[in-house]
Amino acid sequence: MAEATIERAVAKPGNLITIYLIAVALGLTTLGLVMLFSAGVAERFTGPHGLLVKQIIWLALSFLLGLYVAFMNLDWLRKHTWWIFGLCALALFLTLIPGIGIKVNGAQRWIGIGPLRVQPSEFAKIGLVFGLAAYFSSRQREIKTLLHGFFIPSVLVGLICGLIILQPDFGTCFLCGAVAASMMFMAGTSLRWLLPLAGLAIFVFSLLIYFDPHRIRRVTSFLDVEANAHDSGYQLWQGMLAFGVGGVNGVGLGMGRQQMHFLPEAHTDFIFPVIGEELGLVCTLGIVACFLLMFVWVSWRLRQTPKLYEYLLVMGALLFVCLQAIINMGVVTGSMPTKGMSLPFISYGGSNLMVTFVFVGLMINVFRRLDNPKSLKPRVL
Repeated sequence: MAEATIERAVAKPGNLITIYLIAVALGLTTLGLVMLFSAGVAERFTGPHGLLVKQIIWLALSFLLGLYVAFMNLDWLRKHTWWIFGLCALALFLTLIPGIGIKVNGAQRWIGIGPLRVQPSEFAKIGLVFGLAAYFSSRQREIKTLLHGFFIPSVLVGLICGLIILQPDFGTCFLCGAVAASMMFMAGTSLRWLLPLAGLAIFVFSLLIYFDPHRIRRVTSFLDVEANAHDSGYQLWQGMLAFGVGGVNGVGLGMGRQQMHFLPEAHTDFIFPVIGEELGLVCTLGIVACFLLMFVWVSWRLRQTPKLYEYLLVMGALLFVCLQAIINMGVVTGSMPTKGMSLPFISYGGSNLMVTFVFVGLMINVFRRLDNPKSLKPRVL
């Protein structure tokens, strides 16, 4: 009897997806730790253990935070959404204040908390998802109107994206804008308002890139990588070489050469080529399959969610994780212009890892509630 009960519990779609999400999160983060140790061998100051120890600390904090989110009361979260949104916006503003914000390589995106650095633009993703989900779920009868269905949520998105672009962080701004527009469309905002706004945003975004010498150089080098292999296209060229050297099966763990200071940012944005070089095409395709299956399976199961709030929470979280993975892989393979963006679960960096685990915890929370009949009772908004 007990075995049959366990089998029925595990067989529920929500439980199967939960098991898959946990397996992917732990599997990819473990792979990330292994690759960080390999990439850290050439570090002169921290040694092979320096990056690994820091990432393990971030991983422990991220796991605890994700576990808390997976079991927290979403109704309580909904009541405090605007406090969270306001704190995220405030943190973004603080990065712009000299003496509080920390500037690295010309970008002022971090706030120092003791020995740790926190990147508020990562946590702004959480505020954006929470804010849009709470707003649209409380305005369901007015979604088709210009004021409540388009203008007000556009102002919320513009506030977050505007503060991010001032840092400047073009990649995160683009990611937040794309996910927010997708959430607005799925909530019911009319395309006759979204499409012109998207066109205007792309036009302004292109102008900002065109008049920024550093970023326009990235675009031109992307268009002809080989011709710029010793200049602005050096990083991308070395990443592509890593994939070529790795072949199908890779050169072996710890045997790669690109992380020996040939490939800049080998442990952060460009860790995917290091995996391709050492573990080969089979492993890289396996990583792609993990994100692809996550998107397809979660999207399919999410169609049965009766509440708009929970639907938008999960879709926003899912899009942030999977779209960021697509952009990172597209950049390091030469399919997109070079932009610094972490590979979820795998790249070194505490802020992105914590946010990714929060999003996984949100997905698990919603599916856990979906399999509980008590959570499906209608509630007055």
